[in-house]
Parts: sequence; C-alpha cells; structure tokens
Amino acid sequence: MKRKIGAMMLSSVLLSTMLAGCSGNNDGTSAGNKAGDHKGNTTATNTPVEKLTEIPLPITKDGMTINYWRANDGKLTASLESFGDMASYKKKEELTGIKVKFTHPPLGQQKDQFNLLISTKELPDVIYYNWADAVGGPEKLIEDGRIIRLNELIEQYAPNLRKIIESDPDVKKQITLDDGTIYMFPLLKLDALKLNATSGLIMRKDWLDKLGLKPPTTIEEWHTVLKAFKEKDPNGNGKADELAFTGNWGPGDLTKLHDFSPGFGVIGGFQMNGDKVEYGPIQLGYSSFLETMATWYKEGLIDPEIMTNDGKAFDYKVTNNLAGSYGGGVFSGMGKFFNLMRDTDPNFNLTGVPWPVSPNGTAYATFNMNNKVLTYGEAITTGADKEKLKDIVQWMDFNYSPQGHELFNFGIEGESYVKEGEGIKFTDVITNNPKGLTYDQALASYALSIMDGPINQDSRYLDALLFDEGQREANASWMKASSDLTLPPFRLSVDEASKSTSIMSQVNTYLNETMTAIINGQKPISEFEKMVDTIKGMGIEEAIKIHQAAYDRYMAK
Repeated sequence: MKRKIGAMMLSSVLLSTMLAGCSGNNDGTSAGNKAGDHKGNTTATNTPVEKLTEIPLPITKDGMTINYWRANDGKLTASLESFGDMASYKKKEELTGIKVKFTHPPLGQQKDQFNLLISTKELPDVIYYNWADAVGGPEKLIEDGRIIRLNELIEQYAPNLRKIIESDPDVKKQITLDDGTIYMFPLLKLDALKLNATSGLIMRKDWLDKLGLKPPTTIEEWHTVLKAFKEKDPNGNGKADELAFTGNWGPGDLTKLHDFSPGFGVIGGFQMNGDKVEYGPIQLGYSSFLETMATWYKEGLIDPEIMTNDGKAFDYKVTNNLAGSYGGGVFSGMGKFFNLMRDTDPNFNLTGVPWPVSPNGTAYATFNMNNKVLTYGEAITTGADKEKLKDIVQWMDFNYSPQGHELFNFGIEGESYVKEGEGIKFTDVITNNPKGLTYDQALASYALSIMDGPINQDSRYLDALLFDEGQREANASWMKASSDLTLPPFRLSVDEASKSTSIMSQVNTYLNETMTAIINGQKPISEFEKMVDTIKGMGIEEAIKIHQAAYDRYMAK
C-alpha cells in the first residue's frame, strides 16, 4: 500500500519518539526497565547507541542456546516431533549461530500449560503464544514481571521489524498496547485483505450449474438456491436426501448461522455503527435474522444434524454428495475435498459464495479482514539473561529480513520451492509428497506460513497453494466484503476485560440458548423482545461502554 512520503516521515518520527519513550512506570522497577538497562542498550542518561541497520550473520559464534516455548501443530507433527526439526529453523541455526531448544506442551493443552508455565519461577527465554488467551493480557504479564517491554530493544537491534513499523501506520497502531508498549514479534499479514479472506460460505458449483442457478448474493437468492438444492435432486440419485446447508460445528448451538447475519446488517456480537460500538443481537435486524433462519430450519433447508455433526460425519456428507453448502476455508473446506473427490467424481466442483448483501446494499464480513497484526507472537520473558537480549532480539528479527522472510514463508529454495518471476512455485516435495504427506503437512515441515508464527506472512504462499479455480474464485469473492461492521483490534485494560468477561459470560450463554431455541422452533420469534430485555438486564450497556472506551483509545493512538 502506497503512502505519501510526508506521512511516512511523520510516522517514522512518531514511532522513534514512541519507541524511545519511557514505559510509564515511575519507580523504574518494571520488567521493561530492568531488561532495558542491559549492556549495549540506552542508558539512564539517554546516551545514544548506534542502531543496527541489518542483522549480522552469524549473530554470535559463542554457541548460544535459546530456550523457547510454543504450542506444537498437528500439521507439523505429522512428520516431525518439534519445530526445531523444521527445515527453516535448522537453516536459521546454521546462519545465525544460535541454537534453539523448543519445549512443546501436549497438543490441545497449550492454554492450561501456559498458565502453569507463567506462574513458575523458571521461565524460558522466549514464549510464542496467542496473547489474546492470556489471563489479563500482555499488560498483566508485563506488570507482573513475566514478559518484558521491547520498544528500546526493537529500536536498536531489530532493523527489519522496525522498518515495517515505521513504514506502516496500521502496523504501528495495531502492534502497540494503549501506553505505546510493544511486547512481541508478531505474526504479520501486511497483505491483510488477501490473506484474511480465506474463509467464508462455500457451495457446490456443479449443483448450481446443473440447476441453471448463479451463486446467491442476497438472502432472498440464498433461499431460492437452498430450496432448489433440497427439492430438485442435484446429486441425481433420485432421492430427496440433499442437505442444502450443513456444517461441522459440534454439539451445542446454532451460532455458526451467524455467517448469514451480515445479510441483515448485523453480526452476532459487538459491532461498529460508524464510530459507535453496539451489540448486534439486540438490534432490530437480528430479529429478522432469527425469523429467517427459523423459516429455513422449518423448511428443512438446514441440516437437522448440524449441531451434532463431528468432522467425520461432515466429511461423509460432503464426499457422498449430500452437502450443498456450508461455511469453511479455502484449504480445509475446499482444497481437502477437491483432492478427495478428484478421482472419484470428476464433476465435483466448489465455489466461494459472496457474503450476502445487507439491506443497505453492502456485503459485510463477520470478521475484520483489515487486521495486519495478529495476536500471535513471540515475547521475551524476564527469565532471559539480560546479557543475551541483544542476540535474542537479532535472532527474532531475522525472520523479518529478506532472507528470513523467504525461508520461513517458503522453505529451502530449490528444495521446497522455486521462483517463477515475481511468484513462487512449490515443488513436488510439497505438492506431491513422496511420503504421502498432504501439502499442508509437507509445507509445515519446511516453513511457518501454512501455520502461524513470528513472520510477515507472504500472500505468494497462498497463491501457490490455491490449486483449483474454485479456491481462487473464493478468495477473490470474499475479499470484496466490507469489514465496516467488525471491531478493529483494540485492547481492553485488565479491569475492563474482567468486567466485560463477567457480563459476557452470562450474555453469550443466554444468547446461544435463546437463538437456538427460536431457530429450531422451540420458542416463537416473539421471544426476541424478551431476549433483548434480558440481555440489557445482564449489563450489556456497561459492556458496550467498555468497548467504546477501548475503541476511542485505539483511534486516538
């Protein structure tokens, strides 16, 4: 995205001021200040230190080891035991001279294990985590002396991440806490729209073609298509067994039907109305959403087993020509089934359907596709030796350098990928793996891009893996939706988060139960007014005020 030169210069000046500023603690004993007075950093007298302009390789020849904690990934464990076995990390060790000892909690237990880890005295040097899941957030962990403030370290020793922050005002706003603190080297998606528009509503294109229908763009057109799928035997077996819309959400409720709520001008949670925060389920449009979903459910257009389908049941319904449409992603919801059906049914085809157009003529997404800084990232703990901080920061920054960028997005050139002009192409090691690994499993043994990690994710990896036209059409279609209804990535303070959680735990449970009962016919649509009053009685207005305050702080950055 192009920026005016003057705006870039102003951003750079503001960032330098922000990075060099104090942490906001007057007693000088915060974890950030303790970590900031190590050898080579800015001293208490603000003696200037020359900033690195590039990462020297090797970073050290002293045989240094970083102790690193992060959750494992099922795609990687299909062939490897640890991230340390990944080809890109092996190459990084060779280039930087720094070894890494990874510790991984058991799959699915990362939250519990993180909470145990962060309460111990013996901390690793680096933790990679989804910090949105941390109790109290990174603010609390900094306050408690668990992780450190990184501003000054990034300013001096991380030229690649610093350059990204200085050149992109969106990144600068999204990477910092309310007080200006930077606490992690994050997962970045600078090509945000393309990289975030990888999930949405999916439909059988061959069924549409057979029935002479076009992909629906409005709620009314969706109803027409779903009725045709149910009544006109598009799978051609002479039975009325088609499931017009299905899913694999697991037991409990029908909240995933919120994929259709933007077609009524609302989403199923907090949303924006211009610069004002509001709660979607108490807006008038939500009543229309519930009424329509209840009609679809009564007419049999929604799979009656949608609340109990597990992954196995869902896969069966798709691969046995029963599922007409569902919500999913370009890989697990499309690529997987293209591969499974390629030989058994050459006519099988999927397409991504645009988000339904709302009454005001705008198609809204249910999530913010403009986020460039995700909540995943690696932070340095107070357990790290302060004499090693300079080297650790350089090691972390390497991933954002030109060489590190290609290494962790694509793997080893000539082995896992080759360059084709401005693009890249994955080799048969990835796309036709000799050990029988799927392409995502194979790429996970080489690079972070197919999972998550401290990188600037490159959209060329996505282009190289969208093998079928239906996947490419889906990505292009979902990119067209507006994110204006969704919240920007602002943060709640520790106290705000506690108050909001207390309110929303009740609200969410009640909302899920009530909307499910209305949609499946157990309660009438007239229950909506009572639902709104009940949610208001639970304190939703206070929760809205909390989110509004956080939004206002975010916009004032």
